[in-house]
Amino acid sequence: MEAEFWHERWSRGEIGFHQGEVNPLLAAHFEQLALEPGSRVFIPLCGKSLDMVWLLAQGYQVVGAELSELAVRELFETLDIQPEISSVGSLKHYQGEGVDIYVGDIFDLTRGVIGQVDAVYDRAAMVALPRELRVRYSSLLLALSYAPPQLLITYEYDQSAMAGPPFSVSAEEVNQHYSYHYQITCVESVEVLMKGKVTAIETVWLLM
Repeated sequence: MEAEFWHERWSRGEIGFHQGEVNPLLAAHFEQLALEPGSRVFIPLCGKSLDMVWLLAQGYQVVGAELSELAVRELFETLDIQPEISSVGSLKHYQGEGVDIYVGDIFDLTRGVIGQVDAVYDRAAMVALPRELRVRYSSLLLALSYAPPQLLITYEYDQSAMAGPPFSVSAEEVNQHYSYHYQITCVESVEVLMKGKVTAIETVWLLM
């Protein structure tokens, strides 16, 4: 998707993808990643997700990437943290206790910039990208993070019945992206209604 599409969504408050509560699938399954306290969790295309608040409350550190600076400012307001803001190449770095968010194009991130990553939590990144970008995105994650454990959430539905995002990502595609590097396990699938009109299967994948 073009950057302007997402900037307009945030500026207009058209953020139906933002959940007003912690994702119950995160709370139910994150412990399966078996992380040590203080581990650093990367959340790509993080928005202002309350899932980051939950992760911080569990004693983890959070590092995120987000295109919208508005979303990141609102996240830090929610956290009641006054961030230190600096520039890293084309990106802005918002930093507070236990949290680092890089604002800009995720494809401008490098391993040297992002630092240590102990796990990845992808609730809304892969499904936000059209198919032609998902190969590039999954390759970027592997390059940034040395393939640490990952909790991935996807939707599968009839793409002809509704335009994304979120886009339909099949089990076959998840395997195409990650099976060379991970043992992939489906830990839960639930039926959901997308945008009030299309039935989809929401699936939680454990990549170890």
